[in-house]
Amino acid sequence: MDYSQIEALCSESNTIIEHNVSLKQYSSMKVGGECDILVKPSCETVLAKLLTVCRSSKIPFFVLGKGTNVLFSDNGFHGVVILIGNEMGGITVEGNEITALAGATVNMICKTALENSLSGAENLYGIPGTAGGALYMNAGAFGGEMKDIVVSCRYIDENGSINEMNAEDMELGYRTSVFCKRNFVITSVTMRFENGDKEKIRARMDEVMQRRREKQPLEYPSCGSTFKRPKNGFAAALIEECGLKGYSIGGAQVSEKHSGFVINKGGATSDDITKIVEYIKETVLKTKGVELECEMIIADEGMIL
Repeated sequence: MDYSQIEALCSESNTIIEHNVSLKQYSSMKVGGECDILVKPSCETVLAKLLTVCRSSKIPFFVLGKGTNVLFSDNGFHGVVILIGNEMGGITVEGNEITALAGATVNMICKTALENSLSGAENLYGIPGTAGGALYMNAGAFGGEMKDIVVSCRYIDENGSINEMNAEDMELGYRTSVFCKRNFVITSVTMRFENGDKEKIRARMDEVMQRRREKQPLEYPSCGSTFKRPKNGFAAALIEECGLKGYSIGGAQVSEKHSGFVINKGGATSDDITKIVEYIKETVLKTKGVELECEMIIADEGMIL
């Protein structure tokens, strides 16, 4: 595959580019082979140009944030992985609004809100993703979701144009948004908060983090909750009722601490993980009549943040 245009663009824009990079280090599941090229754009203008070159040259590309909800194949990714990370991780505060570039982490947004006595993101504390990734899937926890605070965002459309979108046009629902359905790439997110008491905000954040530590298998690599919540009931309860708590295939295991998590107990392959996910889905459907939908994204040719 000819990457000369990508390499030239990165050279001209002083953009970090790496070759034959192991994707394990960029996945919270700690699984994955190599990608041909990894690029770390520092601004939305360079990002827009990268996307345009990939599309016009028909180069497969994958847009990645923290990789906390993504499973890479052990065969790697034959194409360009565009990492939106620290290079696009700035945060600004103006009154009751915080604007975060897409690579800013959710935790940094929460800490910035705390420092400025702004309330609204406490329940999101501990979500390990980025602002872009969190908006992409309308991430949420403990009764709070991104849709509760987002006001607008900037994004790059299929034609490489940079646009703005208001929250009411984002089609934010349970773990979904317009960005899941369209080839749009989020570049920044603006959120609105309420004035609050700093100590109360801090106390709620500490409570949320403690609950995470108590209930979730944070000591093992995972992609967080493996399945979306079904309409009636909870995935973890259904999985446990099917006797699958602790069930293993290779190095992949249904967590003994929280059945809603598939973890990498050690040395898991992408094949181990996909097999155990499919086995869980088949067993729950056969036993409980409920079709579980995987929340984890299987990386392939396409656009995902």
